[in-house]
Amino acid sequence: MKSLTATFALSCLLATTLTAAAQDTNSAGPKPSPHLRVEAGVDRDVVFPGKTYLNGYAGYEDARRPRQNRQQDAGTNFMPLWSKVSGPGKVSFADAHSAVTTAKFSTEGVYALKLAAQDPSTNLASTLIVNVQGPPPKDRLDVVYTRDYQIDSPLWNDRAKSLIVGWIPHCIDEINDPNLKEGGINNFVEAGKKLRGEPAKFHVGYPFANAWVHQTVEAICLALMVDPKDDPAMLQAQKKMRATLDDWIPIILAAQEPDGYLQTRFTLGARGDNGRAVHHWDPRTRGEHEGYVAGYFIESAINHYTMTNGKDKRLYDAAKKLADCWVANLGPGRKPWFDGHQEMEQALVRFGRFVNDMEGHGRGDAYIALAQFLLDSRQGGSEYDQSHLPVVQQYEAVGHAVRAAYTYSGMADVAAETHDPDYQSAVLSLWDNIVNKKYYVTGGMGEGARGDASEGFGPNYALGNDAYCESCSSCGLVFFQYKMNLAYHDAKYADLYEETLYNALLGATDQEGQTFYYTNPLRGGRRAAWHNCPCCVGNIPRTLLMLPTWTYAKGDDGLYVNLFIGGAVNIEKVAGTDIQMIQKTDYPWSGNVAMTVNPKEPRKFSIHVRVPDRHTSALYTESPAVSGLLSLAVNGKKTTPKIQNGYAIITRTWKAGDKIDLVLPMEVQRLTADPKVAADKGLVALRYGPLIYNVERADNPSITGPIADKPLSVDWRPDLLHGVMAIKGAWADGSALLAIPNYARNNRLDTTAAAPRQNDSQVWMKSN
Repeated sequence: MKSLTATFALSCLLATTLTAAAQDTNSAGPKPSPHLRVEAGVDRDVVFPGKTYLNGYAGYEDARRPRQNRQQDAGTNFMPLWSKVSGPGKVSFADAHSAVTTAKFSTEGVYALKLAAQDPSTNLASTLIVNVQGPPPKDRLDVVYTRDYQIDSPLWNDRAKSLIVGWIPHCIDEINDPNLKEGGINNFVEAGKKLRGEPAKFHVGYPFANAWVHQTVEAICLALMVDPKDDPAMLQAQKKMRATLDDWIPIILAAQEPDGYLQTRFTLGARGDNGRAVHHWDPRTRGEHEGYVAGYFIESAINHYTMTNGKDKRLYDAAKKLADCWVANLGPGRKPWFDGHQEMEQALVRFGRFVNDMEGHGRGDAYIALAQFLLDSRQGGSEYDQSHLPVVQQYEAVGHAVRAAYTYSGMADVAAETHDPDYQSAVLSLWDNIVNKKYYVTGGMGEGARGDASEGFGPNYALGNDAYCESCSSCGLVFFQYKMNLAYHDAKYADLYEETLYNALLGATDQEGQTFYYTNPLRGGRRAAWHNCPCCVGNIPRTLLMLPTWTYAKGDDGLYVNLFIGGAVNIEKVAGTDIQMIQKTDYPWSGNVAMTVNPKEPRKFSIHVRVPDRHTSALYTESPAVSGLLSLAVNGKKTTPKIQNGYAIITRTWKAGDKIDLVLPMEVQRLTADPKVAADKGLVALRYGPLIYNVERADNPSITGPIADKPLSVDWRPDLLHGVMAIKGAWADGSALLAIPNYARNNRLDTTAAAPRQNDSQVWMKSN
């Protein structure tokens, strides 16, 4: 975070200096026109030796028009001029006298660039900060695919069981309902009838109604890879899931058109606004969500393949047929096309990698190339779906937060595969903008911007606590941070997706698995059994149950351990052998973690163990600071490992039964937000380990007063909310304070009122 601190300090200095200069100029000469504006653009990152795209503006404008549609007044006398204000090296501009140009840098470091516009009446300027960084490692880390695994964790056993026994069967029942107005499996039944030449009904629900079917298929496959350990309820639920797959898969495949295309909305006769038939990949109807639906089908095929150990390739072969259909009709050299809702982009890269790993010979490369084509086609549209600029020129997270997360995840994939510095620079800039200016303390994103993008981002530092934070955006953010971890081999990205998993997503379903959050505000909130747009219902379990993938990654030199979750996982092809990894821990309740490394054959390789750093975002300050290791031992012998990119590296010849024991620091922290976050001014939040905490009326006489400036402690409460580590303290009025993990919020009624009512809850409290 040192570079972020330096960048922030430089931003403050420049803002002060340039504001003062503007005031001096304005007081000495004519006042500028109210319609005169100079905008350098947003701060960004550049991967050396790449360039940055400067999309500034200098001129008169109609401020009511969207930013990308503003036109410079042809009659002005302005002479735009870019210049370097500060920085360690030289800056070369392609055209310093054009507001829209590019710049390159001679060396790494933090630079300030100024756009000035001069005419006889004024002298205005605007600056931006560019952080020029080195490139990521040449080779990305390899994916650990989720296969059969065991969970042995008090917290995750409970949450996984609720998803498997409660939530996924509930989704199955809803999707099987022939009267489901949002559209379920019946759409596929009717599409199959039509393809067989039989009478068929029209498609029901949104154009993207197939999505929750495909997501639930993937969630089922992942749930079937969890060892039930003879739990009767889990065994019964998994039996129902197998029967569901036996029923659904033939129905879904019967709805696939002969050329491989699959979307029941089209097969059953989609109609445009003018009532005419809509054709595939029609740029006039991007709202049909063709790629969104296709992407989820492709992703479901990956986990179905791994669940069956490749013995059942029906969905895999159908996914290849669908992807081949897209490759045959779209791609490099053809007319640009993009979908209004991104998903196909990240699905194609994920599938391309998987096909290459399963079949070799570059069989999946065409899918990765198509993903880049779809991303490169995005321009000439709106911020809402991230098509306002070419993706390599996007440096600020804008628009619909779910679409954004999927876009940026796909971009991170393409950057890692192609090493394109323009992609790398845009991805780093977008990541930086989200994490350090638009990121909730819970690891969620999407304030709920004004206008039609209700799921969207607000301006920088707009982080109201009645947040939208859609569950799907949290799923997308986990994928995005994970892709960054693969590309950069840096533990800070795993720190971040751990934060999102535990705080923004783990509590998206209630503890019994009967209701879910569509939105995840930081105060209040209501779960529901279903939603008129049930896009999150399958996304939540399919993301949470992909634990082996989030926990481990493979590198050329060995294995990376990113999460601490008790259980056992078999990992193939590490240093030429297979490894069973066993973790014993009750983390996040304590910091004690024991790992057993069981390679099939003795091998020399490195194990990189993440050393958590709780300072994940420049938006928040923690007290006390918590990072590092308290201790690490190998086979009982304490050692001081090398720490690199947030990982403790242990290199040795590993043999079956070798053990790693580590102790992570776990302290209660008070968090405060950057003063620019107006919603959190004068407020404090609590954290223990990776968990953000919440205060509820069910445990406190009031939650509206300030918290006392007194010591806080933790208390294991096996009787509370299926067992939690609670935080105990005091309110300023002397009454006892009890805080629970944010994921466990709103599972009880407030019984302190005259009649039981929905519980009040909040993350941020007044500071004394």
